[in-house]
Amino acid sequence: MPLILPAIACLILVTIGYGGLCAASPFGTCRKCNGFGFATTTDRKGRPKRGKSCRRCKATGKRIRAGRWLYNRALRIYREGADTSRPEGTR
Repeated sequence: MPLILPAIACLILVTIGYGGLCAASPFGTCRKCNGFGFATTTDRKGRPKRGKSCRRCKATGKRIRAGRWLYNRALRIYREGADTSRPEGTR
């Protein structure tokens, strides 16, 4: 029982910290191209060569964070479900 409370407190702090990060900086660097905008590849000898533009970030070097994506999705679902227009045939 005594180890459960610090674990819960630690998880809450991590969640709040990640939420703050997503609010302050919703975009992070692309993990595939490391923010360059193009996929870096190597040839047979191990020398770096410039590849084509990155398909994940579409050559911007930035990707939306997972927490921000989930927040945007939840907000969109809420807005679509909160339609306050009246049904037809009622006054």
